[in-house]
Amino acid sequence: MSDETINLALPYILPSQSQKHVTHNEALQRLDAIVQLTVKEEAAVPPETPSEGDCYLIAPSAGGLWTGKEGRLAFRQDGAWLYLSPREGWRALFLDTGRFRVLQAGLWSDLSLPVPGSLPLLGLNATADATNRLAVAAHASLFSHEGQGHQVKVNKAAAGDTASLLFQSGWSGRAEMGLAGNDEFAIKVSGDGAAWQTALAIAAGGIVKTPGRPIVRASLAAATSTPANNSRTGFDTLHVQQGGFALGAAVPSGSGNRLIIPATGLYLLILTTSTVTSSAYGARLDANGANTLAAVAGVASTAATRETAFGLAELASGDWLSIIHSGTAQYEFGAGKTEVSAILI
Repeated sequence: MSDETINLALPYILPSQSQKHVTHNEALQRLDAIVQLTVKEEAAVPPETPSEGDCYLIAPSAGGLWTGKEGRLAFRQDGAWLYLSPREGWRALFLDTGRFRVLQAGLWSDLSLPVPGSLPLLGLNATADATNRLAVAAHASLFSHEGQGHQVKVNKAAAGDTASLLFQSGWSGRAEMGLAGNDEFAIKVSGDGAAWQTALAIAAGGIVKTPGRPIVRASLAAATSTPANNSRTGFDTLHVQQGGFALGAAVPSGSGNRLIIPATGLYLLILTTSTVTSSAYGARLDANGANTLAAVAGVASTAATRETAFGLAELASGDWLSIIHSGTAQYEFGAGKTEVSAILI
């Protein structure tokens, strides 16, 4: 029979042994060091002022009192060092790194994930919860290839569910892209995290929609009239409208209302005139009553004519559009007649 236990090398109390308490106390010392093992750090030399109960893993090239004891555990007890030889499978919490490690093949390694390698929650420098089961707080996150490409998958259960990436500012949503409530890939934006506007939507057939893009087709209501020379006409009907176009105040010296630009940007502008009869005449689309953006000119004619002019201009939010007339012509107003179209490009 051996004098000590197989796994922890605890000494047995032998028959007819004197001073049995010494052997018993030695076994308690070893148990106190090994059970719920915590290692303060790995070190090559003893600290100058060790505290009772401190335990160190002796590093390679040890010096001082620890010379020749590399790989052992040094446990401070009763003012002296108790040296333990760890065995395969021992586990310890290393206090300097806050990590659990296990002795495998002579090396202390981080504990691996349980088979099959899944965890219910994981927080990396952050706190995970029942909704955010993976939480990461870091300057950046890296997903790299292992020889070829790398694919990130976001899956949802049904078409009406959401699979998306949400971008926040101060925990309030500002942009979202993905499949939100349907199977169209969409990019949405919000100024407050509550009201959302779809900026881009792509259907399964590859059709791209931009429902927030400023687009308008505007005219006066269907009618025939002859504007006075140097007078203006505005608009009272928006046949196509999205992205915030609206009618403003009445135009000066004419009929109709101003067409208000909703957002700053570069616009494609189309001015179309439809006349029944005319002498020499002109029509100009201008901004803010001053800047000409597109213009048409017609010759005298007793037949119906149609003229179209295009313009490209940088406009600011709040600018307004109207048509200024010169010469004499009888115009047809309404959809497909005398009208203006504007598209932010």
